[in-house]
Amino acid sequence: MLKRISDIVLSGGGILVLSPLLLIIFIAVKASSPGPAIYRQKRVGRNSADFEVYKFRSMYTGSDRKGLLTVGDRDPRITGVGAILRKYKLDELPQLFNVIKGDMSIVGPRPEVRKYVELYDEDQRKVLEVRPGITDLASIKYRNENEILSGKPDPEDHYIRHIMPDKIRINLEYINDRSILKDIKVMVRTVAAIVNGSSGS
Repeated sequence: MLKRISDIVLSGGGILVLSPLLLIIFIAVKASSPGPAIYRQKRVGRNSADFEVYKFRSMYTGSDRKGLLTVGDRDPRITGVGAILRKYKLDELPQLFNVIKGDMSIVGPRPEVRKYVELYDEDQRKVLEVRPGITDLASIKYRNENEILSGKPDPEDHYIRHIMPDKIRINLEYINDRSILKDIKVMVRTVAAIVNGSSGS
């Protein structure tokens, strides 16, 4: 209950304080390429329920049909404005509205697409027992995931076999020992990563 209250307060306050920036980004995305400013993608949330995650669109419209993973520092599907948004994780800001709705928390396991969730074993599916988050320790560790995948002959296979299981392991450890204090530490580390110009997953 305390976590939900803190989520509402933080996300509501964040939307209020960042509203001028949100408007500027909205206009920049709309002006940079054809298509909606907000991108919606179906993800798997708490108790394996589907929900739509909100992001500022960082790719050209229809790019998700060419693959769900982004690979390399400059995936050609990413727009010029989108590259900047991704570098500083500004594309994730609309997820503050997901938090208000109750789909997500500020801190929690990043929500995955159904395609990859279907590959979870029974133990890994325990990660679905909590609300997914805007940020988590796994995202901080794999903040250069795109670059890691760019050096692999089969990026998706490497993601499924190596990165995804490690992310789930990290998130299960978080779930087993979560607290408001730990959430604060994750938020601080996230801000530090963003200031350093590192993009997460």
